[in-house]
Amino acid sequence: MSEYFHSVTLDKDACRGCITCVKRCPTEAIRVRNGKAQIIRERCIDCGECIRVCPHHAKHAMTDPLSGTESFAYKVVLPPPSLFGQYKRQEDLELIRSALRGLGFDAVYEVAAAAELVSDATRRLIEKGGLKKPVISSACPAVLRLIRICFPNLLENVLPLSAPMELAARLARQEAMWETGLPAEKIGIVFLAPCPAKVTAVRNPMGTVKSEVDLAVSVGEIYPALLAAMNKCAESYPETDSAQSGRTGLSWGNSGGEAGATFTVRYLAADGIENVINVLEEIEGDRLSDQDFVELSACPAGCVGGVLNIENPYVAATRIKQLRSYRPVSCNNIAGEEIPELLCWDAAVEPVAAMRLDPVPGQSLGMMRRIEEIWSRLYGLDCGSCGAPSCRALAEDIVLGYSTEDACIYLLKDKVDAVRSSMLSLRIDSREKSAEKG
Repeated sequence: MSEYFHSVTLDKDACRGCITCVKRCPTEAIRVRNGKAQIIRERCIDCGECIRVCPHHAKHAMTDPLSGTESFAYKVVLPPPSLFGQYKRQEDLELIRSALRGLGFDAVYEVAAAAELVSDATRRLIEKGGLKKPVISSACPAVLRLIRICFPNLLENVLPLSAPMELAARLARQEAMWETGLPAEKIGIVFLAPCPAKVTAVRNPMGTVKSEVDLAVSVGEIYPALLAAMNKCAESYPETDSAQSGRTGLSWGNSGGEAGATFTVRYLAADGIENVINVLEEIEGDRLSDQDFVELSACPAGCVGGVLNIENPYVAATRIKQLRSYRPVSCNNIAGEEIPELLCWDAAVEPVAAMRLDPVPGQSLGMMRRIEEIWSRLYGLDCGSCGAPSCRALAEDIVLGYSTEDACIYLLKDKVDAVRSSMLSLRIDSREKSAEKG
């Protein structure tokens, strides 16, 4: 498996080189070279911001086709909490669950149910103590990748618990094996992904050696088929809701839902990648040490804001709030005193030196001095016309050999003006000499 698998990909034919994505990428992972955007794979965190802002729809997420489920004897679908906010006409969750079964899935296991177990484990760990505060949620894979690349010192603050998607997949497979007697490889676990970061987390997981999810199908792909199935079974689905999850689990679909489930008053919840970066900078500066828990979501409004969803995120967030109003607080809790190993990381999350200039410290220092020197000659406008997100990024690209100072249109203009002045001066001198001879 490639260390740098990414769901986010570029359609070069559609790309116009407009630099919109360059300016919005939180890790400066995109450059425009030769008129086309290029993604620096080591720096990409698959947040999907470039997909969200690209005016030419040149960025896409690679997901699995729904037809891939046909290779499994028994199929389990994992709907995330955010899915329940995508549809207008529903009074309870059983309609969507029935429609999913109508699409050919043999079982439905809500990710929200696993989220309640993670919330229970989080509360216990916070009460027990021993975690470095503020404890940072590990649920958003884009945020976790951001921390690995840009804030590696904060990895010790990250909650070492599996994300609800991964826990749901493990529990769903165990349950399916027990009910059917089938071997693990005959059972397909299908996650309905609201964002590209979660697709990447399936192919290139963090905190676990191997993901239990077999296929990551985008919500956008299944949306029309699921809507048709909902219309078909609307009159015949069971009236009683089996209540696989309560308010706690459903709330994970919205920003603040996970943090609120810790039952502590000293928490912070931020959504949107720019706000996330600001909070991480504050934590790194030791300005939030009085907080017990920090929930960070790369997408605006939380998982409902994932770019693979269909509905307006704030409309979806309101629907989830309405749906949770009649639910019990929680339907899933950990049995016993100890937190099961199933909920914990089984692999360390290590920092990634994607921002390092050179593996040799002495070389890095020398390159840094060259970057500072080149940067001081640039105009500091951060216009992006050079294809880099900032003047400092251009200086770094020059030192790394990816660009030249001529890429800066202002420095290039200065050179052109200097050449023009020189030519004009030579012409004047030539005329004066001709006049003297005449």
